[in-house]
Amino acid sequence: MLTFPPGRTAYGIQLPVQSQSTLYAEPWEAAAGPAELEAVARAADRHGYAYIGCCDHVAVPRRLAGVMSTVWYDPVATLAFLAAVTERVALLSHVAVVGLRHPLAVAKQYATLDRLSAGRLVLGVGAGHVREEFEALGVDFAARGALLDESVDALKAALGEEEFPSFAGSRYAFAGLGQQPRPVQRPRPPLWVGGSSPRAVRRAALRGDGWLPQGDPREALPPKIDRIRRLRAAAGLAAEPFTVGALAGPLYIGRPVWDVGRRTCHGAPATVAEALRPYRAMGVTQLQLRFRSRCAEELLDQLALFAQDVAPLLDER
Repeated sequence: MLTFPPGRTAYGIQLPVQSQSTLYAEPWEAAAGPAELEAVARAADRHGYAYIGCCDHVAVPRRLAGVMSTVWYDPVATLAFLAAVTERVALLSHVAVVGLRHPLAVAKQYATLDRLSAGRLVLGVGAGHVREEFEALGVDFAARGALLDESVDALKAALGEEEFPSFAGSRYAFAGLGQQPRPVQRPRPPLWVGGSSPRAVRRAALRGDGWLPQGDPREALPPKIDRIRRLRAAAGLAAEPFTVGALAGPLYIGRPVWDVGRRTCHGAPATVAEALRPYRAMGVTQLQLRFRSRCAEELLDQLALFAQDVAPLLDER
C-alpha cells in the first residue's frame, strides 16, 4: 500500500484543466485540453511529485455553474489516460464521490486503474455537496454521510485481495461475485477520506488510511490533526500508517511581474520553503500545491522550480 510516512514532506498537485471552478482555475485552462494535461503529468512524474490529483462531479446544476463551471473531467478516465504517459507518480482521486455509485462498480473501475498503473492508485473519497447531482442519480442527499461511511467499509472489502469479496451492510451487500483484475497494491490501495467537518475528521481517523482536509486555514489544522491522533490511539490504530494532508495556499516561485494575488506566497525558494515548513511541524506528511500561472509553460516552469529549489529545503530544521 502506498504510504507517505512522517520524516519527510511529500508534495503533489491537483491537476489543472480537469476541473475549472472559478475559485482556482487560471484563465488559460479554458482553452487547454489533453495535451496540457499530459505535459503537466509528465512534468510532475519527472520532477518527483508524489501524486497528481483529479476531482469528481457527474453533473453541475445551473445555479452553481457560474462558479463551479461544468468542466469536470471524469477522474477514472483522466487518471487512466495519464497513467499511460507516466511511470512513478501516484494517481489520486481528490475526491471521488463514491456514494453516487455502487461500491462494486467503484471497485471495478479503481482496481482496474491500480492494475493498469502498476499499483499507483490512491483512492480519495468524499461525501459530495451538490444536492441536484444526488437527486438526478437517485441517491439520498441527506443521507450522504452515512452512505459514505458504509461505502468506505464496502470498498475496503471490494478492493482487497479476495477474488470473491463479501460485505454485508444496511445499504449494500454482496458475496459470491468475483472481480478481476485485482489491485496490484496489497492488502489494497489506500483510501484517503476528504472533508473537514467533525464527522468527516472522525471518518478519516477511524475508517481511512489518510485525511484530505478541504480548505482549512493553516491555524485550523493542529486541533484536527490532534483529534485524529487521539481517535486512532483510542481505537488501537496508532501503529497503522496514516497520511495527513494539507492544501497549501497558492504559490509562485520567484519575483512575479504580474498580479499573483495578495494571498499567494511568492519569492525566493528559501522564502517559500520557510513559509511551508510549519506544516511538517504540525504533523502534515503530504502537501497539495497549486501554482499561479499565465500559461501551461509557466506552470511547467513553476513545477520544476519548486522541485529543484524549494523541495530540498522543506525538511530542514
